[in-house]
Amino acid sequence: MQKRRIVITGLGVIAPNGIGKEDFWSALKEGRSGIRPISRFDTGGFKCKLGGEINNFKPAYFLGYKGLKNLDRTSRLLCSAAKLAMDDSGLKINYDNTDDFGVCTGTTLSALWNIAQFGKELIEDGPLFTNASLFPAMVINAASSQVSIKFNIQGFNTTISTGYSSSIDALKYAIDFIRMGRIKAVLVGAVESLSLANFLGFYRLGFFAGINGAEISCPFDKRRNGVVLGEGAAVIVVEDEEYAKERKANIYAEVKDIGYCFDSYKIGRYEPGAKGLQESMKKALSNSALNITDIDYIGASANSVPEQDKLETIAIKDVFGRYAYNIPVSSIKSMIGETFSAGGLFQIAASIGSMSRGFIPPTINYEMRDDECDLDYVAGASRITRINNVLINNFGPGGNSASLVLSKYH
Repeated sequence: MQKRRIVITGLGVIAPNGIGKEDFWSALKEGRSGIRPISRFDTGGFKCKLGGEINNFKPAYFLGYKGLKNLDRTSRLLCSAAKLAMDDSGLKINYDNTDDFGVCTGTTLSALWNIAQFGKELIEDGPLFTNASLFPAMVINAASSQVSIKFNIQGFNTTISTGYSSSIDALKYAIDFIRMGRIKAVLVGAVESLSLANFLGFYRLGFFAGINGAEISCPFDKRRNGVVLGEGAAVIVVEDEEYAKERKANIYAEVKDIGYCFDSYKIGRYEPGAKGLQESMKKALSNSALNITDIDYIGASANSVPEQDKLETIAIKDVFGRYAYNIPVSSIKSMIGETFSAGGLFQIAASIGSMSRGFIPPTINYEMRDDECDLDYVAGASRITRINNVLINNFGPGGNSASLVLSKYH
């Protein structure tokens, strides 16, 4: 039996370098960075001062003022992106059809700040004087739940927390629901918010650029020495092709298929041969029925960590062979930072822009060649070209790898 075709009909983006899809796409095309000095908390005691922080974010513009004070920053980001995606898709949800729609969100670190604050008050003020309003947002599914509450979506609500691959894993979960005929459309989202708690965690692990080199996000460049942390939210509306055609929705792209793998190596460490990423790319290509020569662009997971960027280059060459040198590869994390669970959704949003507007986003800050990273990284400036098929990678230390083939809708 032929598989149901899964399509993307709506997109909402709240990114460090652009709020709304058009601003985000323009920033990518222009190579405009959203990495700037952090203002949300004091970085005076740290060597690292930069982040992909979202400025000028006014959630009331998207959500109104009613109930806004009950939403933490993470929920405000995700609900705003969801509103943009729903408006973009023309999706109308009411009490008669609410069971036909679901929400699936990838997030991992966003609850840390509320947990830290609640714990601090618990110790300093005692259990009887803690701020009860912090408690609901301590659970990791809070932001996803708020989307369902805000927009009356009752089909299902799920949060996926698999670290770097959370976005694509959430999309896979949603696709399975649609293909089983259990749901018609899903809001697939991802969100991470910048806070002192997650900043401190990465800093103490020595994961940041600026600790042992220049504080710059420069994937694949020889000067790379760690990540610059970012934040933001992205939401896409995915649905069965027949349902999208029935309601005359604008279709951006088709999700061909997804491959994923857990390499079972060591927590917080990279598998030396990137075998998990290789396997996820092979599965995605095989399941999509495309050849390696059909891929026009690879949206890389590279985040300016020396080992990660080298391993992704190795994995691409192992999967694509000599043809790897013919495929443009770039990392938008050079412009928005490492947004962790949200990275995959931002890459999907960027790839939709690439197909719609005919350009490949650049890897900015790429200046010094590394002999171990020797592919075409679209250095410095975007490239005007026609894009039909994109391969998107997500992986990091810890074992989870996921790859997605996204195609222009025909």
